[in-house]
Amino acid sequence: MSSARVDYIAPWWTYWLHNFPHINLRFQPVDHTFLPEDANYQQTLIFLSCVAAAGLGLNLLGLAIYLSCLCCCRKDEDEDESKKTNSCCVTWSAVAAGLVCCAAVGVGFYGNSETNDGVYQLTYSLYNANHTLGGVDNLVTGTMGSMESGLTTHLSRLDEIFAARGDFVQTLQFMQQMADSIIKQLLGLPDWDELPDLTAVANQTARVEYYRWLTYLLILILDLVICLAACLGLAKQSRWLLTTMMVFGVLTLILSWASLGAEIAAAVGTSDFCVSPDKFIMNRTKDFIRSDIVHYYLYCSQTLPNPFQQSLTVFQRSLTTMQIQIQGLLQFAVPLFPTAERDLTSIQNLLNSSEASLHQLTALLDCRGLNKDYLDALMGVCYDGVEGLLYLCLFSLLASCAFTVMLCAIPRAWRQIANRERDYDDIDEEDPFNPSARRMTSHTPGTHGNMQSFCSYSSSMGSQTSLHPPTQTVSNAPVSEYMNQTVLFGGANPRYENVPLIGRGSPPPSYSPTMRATYLSMTEDQRRHFGNDFQA
Repeated sequence: MSSARVDYIAPWWTYWLHNFPHINLRFQPVDHTFLPEDANYQQTLIFLSCVAAAGLGLNLLGLAIYLSCLCCCRKDEDEDESKKTNSCCVTWSAVAAGLVCCAAVGVGFYGNSETNDGVYQLTYSLYNANHTLGGVDNLVTGTMGSMESGLTTHLSRLDEIFAARGDFVQTLQFMQQMADSIIKQLLGLPDWDELPDLTAVANQTARVEYYRWLTYLLILILDLVICLAACLGLAKQSRWLLTTMMVFGVLTLILSWASLGAEIAAAVGTSDFCVSPDKFIMNRTKDFIRSDIVHYYLYCSQTLPNPFQQSLTVFQRSLTTMQIQIQGLLQFAVPLFPTAERDLTSIQNLLNSSEASLHQLTALLDCRGLNKDYLDALMGVCYDGVEGLLYLCLFSLLASCAFTVMLCAIPRAWRQIANRERDYDDIDEEDPFNPSARRMTSHTPGTHGNMQSFCSYSSSMGSQTSLHPPTQTVSNAPVSEYMNQTVLFGGANPRYENVPLIGRGSPPPSYSPTMRATYLSMTEDQRRHFGNDFQA
């Protein structure tokens, strides 16, 4: 089991996810062993996705109940305190939804990057392992080809040259036996071609990961844009923008729950593999590779024997023996048969290149290279990959919460905007400065009705109704003398001069403030005389 490994220890979150209930669609418990081709195990992952779908159903049901209550149970919107409370609630709900959405997007970007890093490390390790196995296969194929074709051709030619010397012919036969022994040992090595094409697996994994990364990137950008657009609609009090964002918010909410179901299923399935990866790989390779070879590469312990040691040793001894025989023939046979030197030199070069291939083959068959690629792949998948999936699950949960709050706040804001526009329309009907109101009053016969309406409006102004001109003593002195006294002694009241014109019955605009004060304190006869003097 992988728990006994010293160089690889599954992280705690994989054990936590591995302990999730594994139940098939018939609600029967299933073993937690990672079996991706088993129908019952596939149903357990589908069941986890269905749990997220149930969460989506409950979320939409809650929103439907909330919107129904909001439409049916309308409060009294005429109370200022309730308006202020609702407006504050909508504002804080929008702020909370925006903050949670921004936090969700940040978590999503981190989780998406972590998952991508883990998958990249997996594909990189697969490429390296495939390069190693391809190198082994090339070396074995090249050495066998040189022994079967090149060496056999040279030995046949030398056999014709040394036909008169039996001892030399026996030496050539012995070398042929050594070449056959080398070919036999090479044939005893595992046939790596029976393994799945790791390059194709890596390419397919990289392609799927690219589209997954791009999809999540678009989802993150979409969530952020919808959140910002909804906040903009609340700030601008745009009902059409809020309605559009509500529709997109519902779609994004559904997308968040759907992604959560896929993420949970992927995280649990990957964790089941990460808890016992060695067992899964040994079960998958037992049909075409010996278990001792797989065990050697998976654990790569110094106490484990190298399953290729005997074959490599026989290969080395055979080459050494053949090189000794060639050295003897070069020393004793060439002086007697000069035409044999070329073939003997070619055989010597072939043996030297075979020895170089042997050293490379020994290095490639060593467990340290493939075991390092295996551990790197496990680290990428089980640490970065599963951790990134957990962050993506958190992103989906936060996004669903943020859009739920947003979908609850938008209808209230939409209704408040509608009520505020209705209140503005009611005020405009009584506003004398409203063009429609002026058109309505212009049809009233006589100017007295217009003045009465204007005064009634001005009399409703708050603090202006409490301001009245001061009562002054009526004098029978001539108008010119009275006006001189007013100018000399400052008959105008400074406090009264600061009062707006509306609501105090002011004289025509051509009068000065002091003349107005005097005019208001006159009797009817004095006003008549004052008007005649003013016209003169």
